[in-house]
Amino acid sequence: MSPDSSQSPPEAAEAPDRRPLIAFTWLWVGAPLAYGLYELVRKATQLFTG
Repeated sequence: MSPDSSQSPPEAAEAPDRRPLIAFTWLWVGAPLAYGLYELVRKATQLFTG
């Protein structure tokens, strides 16, 4: 077992931080999905309540 095995590989240390991209992607998909679910519930209540 070499002493360097506890450290992360060099390519992992050079990887860019992708958290902003992941957050943007969740918003890109999540916002229209949330709006669609809101409209679905709104129209379903109108349908069943008159």
